Amino acid sequence: MAGYVTSHRSRHQARRPEHLTELQAVRWGLTAVALVFLALFLVLPLVTVFVEAFAEGRQAYFRAIAEPDALAALTLTLIAAAIAVPANLLFGICAGWTIAKFQFPGRSLLTTLIDLPFAVSPVISGMVFLLLFGRQGFLGPWMVEHGYKVVFAVPGIVLATIFVSFPFVAREIIPVMEASGTQEEEAARVLGASGLQTFFRVTLPNIKWGLLYGVILCNARAMGEFGAVSVVSGKIRGQTNTLPLHVEILYNEYMTQAAFAVASLLTFLALVTLVVKTIVERRLAPAAVEEDSGAPAGVAA
Repeated sequence: MAGYVTSHRSRHQARRPEHLTELQAVRWGLTAVALVFLALFLVLPLVTVFVEAFAEGRQAYFRAIAEPDALAALTLTLIAAAIAVPANLLFGICAGWTIAKFQFPGRSLLTTLIDLPFAVSPVISGMVFLLLFGRQGFLGPWMVEHGYKVVFAVPGIVLATIFVSFPFVAREIIPVMEASGTQEEEAARVLGASGLQTFFRVTLPNIKWGLLYGVILCNARAMGEFGAVSVVSGKIRGQTNTLPLHVEILYNEYMTQAAFAVASLLTFLALVTLVVKTIVERRLAPAAVEEDSGAPAGVAA
């Protein structure tokens, strides 16, 4: 019996190097496939944008960016994002608090409605705003009669941007709030804290990184939106064009270098967003480990 066990162990140990070699080969193969995929579909397009943007020299690049229509498009993009992100931040906090901390009829329906922009095409959502606020729409004639212009104006662009980007904040903080439970909030209320004190001193510290992560994603979506905005904007140069729309117009007019120069602005904003997102993810990882270990953040630090 002892001889059988010894021989079995020796055969098993003989197979282990071969098994490890196979695992290493699979690991390196999968890594190579992932790197090739990233190089073709991520790195190469980014490099192409900046190469084409500077194809005619730095003067042509800065001239394309400093064009009045390009500056107007950049300004409008930042304005739309500056309005949409705080609005979605407020909505996301309210929706997250309501869904995660309370049980009520229609809770599942509210959760489903939050995901609606993920399921509906942005072009369709733009058409909905057009049918609501256009001159021939449901509310359009009344609004035109009273001097309000939504479609083919800045308000329509802001509304479309808010709609397509509003799930991101709520979807990031709802799981965090559900994981934290309600015990800390209940303890704060028992100790005499008001609703605002409970939120700012108990709830907000627990969700701050998830909240920031949702804001980053929301901002990226707001600045890069094309479909819904293209329907409601009217594409009026210098007035209702955002950066993505301005890039399309320049490219359709065969102004390739100018189109890539303006696109490089969006690419730069996306890269900045990616860097901030990576920093937040690194801050979220230690927080998750601390929560799993049951140790307070200050103690673990």
